[in-house]
Parts: sequence; structure tokens; C-alpha cells
Amino acid sequence: MKRRKLLGVAAAAAGVSLLPGTAVAAEKDMATRVRHYLDRALAQDCPSVVCGVIRGKDEYVAGASRKGGGPVPHRRTVFQLGSIGKTLTATALARAVSAGRTRLDAPLTLPPGFPVPRKGTRRISLVDLATHASGLPSLPPNLLTGADPYDPYAHYTLDDLAAGLAETTLLTEPGTEYAYANYGFGLLGQALAFDDVDAMLRRRVTEPLRLPDTTTTLRPDMAARKAVGHLAGEPVPDWHDHVLSGAGTSLYSTADDMIRFLRAQLRPERSPFPDAIELTQRPHFTASADLRLGLGWHLSPLANGRTMTWHNGGTGGFSTCAAFSRRSGTAVVMMTNTFSEPAPGGNRPIDELTYTLLAELDES
Repeated sequence: MKRRKLLGVAAAAAGVSLLPGTAVAAEKDMATRVRHYLDRALAQDCPSVVCGVIRGKDEYVAGASRKGGGPVPHRRTVFQLGSIGKTLTATALARAVSAGRTRLDAPLTLPPGFPVPRKGTRRISLVDLATHASGLPSLPPNLLTGADPYDPYAHYTLDDLAAGLAETTLLTEPGTEYAYANYGFGLLGQALAFDDVDAMLRRRVTEPLRLPDTTTTLRPDMAARKAVGHLAGEPVPDWHDHVLSGAGTSLYSTADDMIRFLRAQLRPERSPFPDAIELTQRPHFTASADLRLGLGWHLSPLANGRTMTWHNGGTGGFSTCAAFSRRSGTAVVMMTNTFSEPAPGGNRPIDELTYTLLAELDES
């Protein structure tokens, strides 16, 4: 695969598409229903896939693998999570706001030598970063210079970030338009805990929520359970990121951890920090009639008028999607070990399947 195409994956993995149409719910038992979606994922060139479902008090997790696609994944199989990790960074922000350590409208502040770009009179605020309304481009302008096409963030240092900020021109005035940006969430992580983002997320989010396998560092036991990522049918390395990891670019997780995370979203009052979780799900920016932004989370209407709260993710060898409906108490997460691109004018296959399955469950 050509270098330009591989580097394009770094930008494509940051993309988000919107909600597809709702399918009519079929009366099937959960195992049959999930198996149908697993089969559809395999038919769309996923080497292996795992799906987790919450429905009220019940949950169901199952995996499937194509011939030659590796072991059948299970609830503790490790995948790279990608941009779903942005909702963890947003949760850390919400915890800081709830504790009075900062405000959503506080301006983005970084140490000396890290110039924050400006356009117009309004400064970039923390809520702008968390709702993709900062005006920042998707990636720093110098990120892909000298990058390994298979691991495009690994070389990037804090010195590079300082240089990239000095070169950055905002696309729009902060707070005016939605434009999805890994750059923005990377900066949000640094604003919350400069040069200590991964440890901060562990202390403030993953440990309190009991997400032991949601981490940027593979333990030996996790490495033994990790699926191999694929791109265009070929095995590829994982992504590594030491600077912009607040965007989820190098985060690992499992269906088991994501089910626990989604349960906290469905029942915040049972979580260690209900006020923070509620704050992440509250609309803070309206992008269009069909898309509002919480902190990290995207909110779109289902056909029945209820709200689907969702985020997808991807790295060079993995694609993931998580969605839930608070009103019906349902949630779906799907994880696969291949990078996939959206269909022209549509969603990635894994996203389409996740949204449609959630819509079925929400209707039934």
C-alpha cells in the first residue's frame, strides 16, 4: 500500500459520520440477533469481531472470526479503541469541572512555549475542544512530516507539538462551527495534565470505573489476549502516541471494559461520579438538526424520537463503535481488528451495524 494512502489513514481514522436510517426490529432472541450482526460484519471483510449488548439488567457478549482471521474474540480480547477514548478524556474534564478545579468556558492554557492559536476575538475554551468547535484542523500541520505510515503518531514529541502550534491556523473562529479534530482532544488532554495524560486518565477515569484493560500500555497478560490489527487484509502494527493520546489514538480496551463503561453511562447514579457523567451527556453545542455534541459524546435522534448517544473509533488496524439509549436502557459496542473506511456518503460498516442494532433493540 502506498505511503500517501497509509498516512491518509491517520486522518480518516479521526472521521465521524452520522446516523443511518432505522431498521424495523425483528423478534429474535438476543443470541440469534447478535449472531446475525456478527455474520454481517464478517461478510464485510472483518477478520474477527466482538459485539456486546446491554438491555436493561441483562447483557450479552459474543464474537466471531472468519477462516484465517485469527482466534474467535471474547469479552476480554484486547482491541485498540481509537476515538471512543475521547469520551474518557471528556469524563476527566467533567470531573475537574464538577470538583471546581476548572470551568467549561475556561480558555485553553498550555505552558510557555506552546502558543495557543487564535482567530477573531474569542479564545479557544475547554468546551470548544470537547465539542469539536475549536476551529482547529483535524491534525497538527507537522504531524505527518517524517511519520511512519504504519504508526503515524509515534514519532511526535512535545517539541513537535510546540512547533506545530506555532504553525497552526484556525479554520473558523472558536465556538462557531463543528469540525472533528483529534488535534483538539489531544490538546484537551495536555491542558488537563501536561505531559501526564495517560496517568491522569488512569487515576481519574479508568481506575474508579474499574476498567483494568482500558490503557495505553499493554501488560503481558493483555498482549497475550490482543487481536492483531489489519489494513487491507494485511497485519499491521498498533498505533503508539505519547503526546496526543487524549484523542484515544493509542488506547486499548475490551468488550468487557466497554460494557462496564456503557453501564455507567446508562445508570450514572450508580457510578463513582454521576454528576460528571451527566455533564458529558448534556448537549453543549448544536452542529445540525441531527447532531448535537455533549462532552466527547455525539447525540443523534432515533426514528422513534429518542436520543442515541454514540462515538466511534479507529486506528490503523482496528475499528470500534459504541452507542446507547438512556431512555430504553440499551447499549451496543462492536469492535473489529481491521481499519475500515466509510462508504461514499455513508458510515463505516461497523458503525452502520452498531447503530442499526441499537435502533432495533430500542424499538423492541
